[in-house]
Amino acid sequence: MLIHRLLNRFKRQEPPKKRDDLGILVFANTSEVIQAERVLKKGGWPVRVMGPPPGIQSGCDLVIEFPLMEELHLQRLLTDAGIPPLEVVPVNDPLLKPVDLFHTKDFGGYLMVRAANMKLTVDKESLVIVNVSGGGCPDVPWLAGLMVGQTLMDTPSPGTMGHTLCGYALKLALEEVERQCLP
Repeated sequence: MLIHRLLNRFKRQEPPKKRDDLGILVFANTSEVIQAERVLKKGGWPVRVMGPPPGIQSGCDLVIEFPLMEELHLQRLLTDAGIPPLEVVPVNDPLLKPVDLFHTKDFGGYLMVRAANMKLTVDKESLVIVNVSGGGCPDVPWLAGLMVGQTLMDTPSPGTMGHTLCGYALKLALEEVERQCLP
């Protein structure tokens, strides 16, 4: 019981700011990253999904940044969930720094957020999604058709409709637009 309380005390802290204190979890595919993020965030762990550093990039993939001193706890949790990482890499070299997924562009009346390879643009006054673009996954036109013309409050979440990198990136873009536009 005491160990459980101590773990809960530490796992809800913000990620450390120094790069030497961070690590990245590498997985076989985007679907595993999405599942791992869900498991870790549900447990209250301070993790972030990032783009992989160029030195370990292997295609259409993402990594999870985490506090390095929690490595054993997180690996055990993910192994128990059936999604162990392929590799755990300490971020102690500038070339191993994960890539931020978000870029925001304010066009006055419109706000565009790019998350990885997907862009979502919203009318800032009406909060209507006016454009979805980017990516190369086969579900992008279908997701765009569901979302364009909908308000931020009414649009379906692309994260619940698939496991492609594009769908996941669009979910992240939607969350960032909501964070910036909704009270």
